[in-house]
Amino acid sequence: MNLLNQCIIPNWPAPARVKALQTTRQGGVSVAPYDNFNLGSHVGDNPLAVARNRILLNALLPSEPVWLEQTHSTLVADAGRASCLPQADACIARHRAAVCVVMTADCLPVLLCDEAGSVVGAVHAGWKGLAAGVIEAAVLAMNVAPRSLMAWLGPAISQEAFEVGEEVRAAFITVQPRATSAFTPGQPGKWFADIHALARLRLNALGITKIYGGDYCTYHERERFFSYRRDGVTGRMGTFIWLE
Repeated sequence: MNLLNQCIIPNWPAPARVKALQTTRQGGVSVAPYDNFNLGSHVGDNPLAVARNRILLNALLPSEPVWLEQTHSTLVADAGRASCLPQADACIARHRAAVCVVMTADCLPVLLCDEAGSVVGAVHAGWKGLAAGVIEAAVLAMNVAPRSLMAWLGPAISQEAFEVGEEVRAAFITVQPRATSAFTPGQPGKWFADIHALARLRLNALGITKIYGGDYCTYHERERFFSYRRDGVTGRMGTFIWLE
């Protein structure tokens, strides 16, 4: 099986030297419930299977990715300087062949690059990190004019499958009242949240208007994506970006 054929190449007008890749659950060696291209070493999968999957992946990348210990924070790592397994939920790179990655299984992965192709970033935008400002932190760390940036939104849980409590809605609308548009009523005291729309609002507020992607649902596309909310015990996909 050709692993590249199982991956998604972001469809966005990034500069030629910006390379990006989104894995799916297909193309690896893990067995159920991690079947079969699980990249997460922290979810209970056989470590040998995860290692084999990462070896298969490395054939598509220019170097070993800077894997993060993700904690739904606003911390940003630099792929050109990071030590092993930094605790962060975003990663940026300015140096050639330094590979940024975030792992998800319902949370939103966001890729960023500037029009000059001088800097790239990957963001793990779960609702906690998104509300706390992880996108804003990554853009600040990239240290270029936000209007020069473009974004690609990767596979995440769709609004109709993402029912949340009032505290989640409040976390967004107290900071950005316009975020009310990203929530529709669910059961009493519950709301359906559109995480893609919430990310677009945050990007727009920074002056970033060139936004692409956002058309894959991890929850409903069972054969293609892992989903923590759907399955509980499951694998993780990777979203990668680097400069060639």
